[in-house]
Amino acid sequence: MKKPKFRISNMVFVVFIALLIFPQTRTPIQVFLNKGLALFGPSVVKTENRVQLSDYNWVLTNNAGESYNFNEAKGKVVLINFWATWCPPCIAEMPSLEKLYTTYKEDVVFLFVSNESQQTTSSFLNKHNYTFKSHTPKTAPPKAFEVGAIPQTYLIDKNGNLVIDKTGAANWNSKAIQEEIAALIKEEYKGTSLER
Repeated sequence: MKKPKFRISNMVFVVFIALLIFPQTRTPIQVFLNKGLALFGPSVVKTENRVQLSDYNWVLTNNAGESYNFNEAKGKVVLINFWATWCPPCIAEMPSLEKLYTTYKEDVVFLFVSNESQQTTSSFLNKHNYTFKSHTPKTAPPKAFEVGAIPQTYLIDKNGNLVIDKTGAANWNSKAIQEEIAALIKEEYKGTSLER
């Protein structure tokens, strides 16, 4: 009977698994792995497959204590990101979302939505020097937002069509996304189906 050979690859695998067991090392490893996935931009939904919002009835509060009625977003380009501070894919894509926010905050409504306490999200945003505000929902979101996992991100055109519906980490500051947002900003508002 042959004696099993010691292999460095086996030892590396065992160490990697051990690191995943401990919470202090698990989250940084998961964030690192998700950053690899977040190198790619999300896909745009084909025009004929886009879902249109049927209502804008949704009230949120940001971490500065200000109330926001989603009805104010009618006729505007909107990016909604459902996230949490404990979510590795959310953490992985945040730098690209911050860059996108910095570039387009004057022309796009950004809503970063979390069910966590405002103290928790504020602490996270301050720690990482993110400049956007986080929102907590006060009422249920429109039915078009089916959030089964986070991060869940929607890009909505001025007429309420879901242009991007992405679950998981992505590169939100890619050239393709910037071009898509620039095109959406130029589009004319025709009114939602509820106003016609």
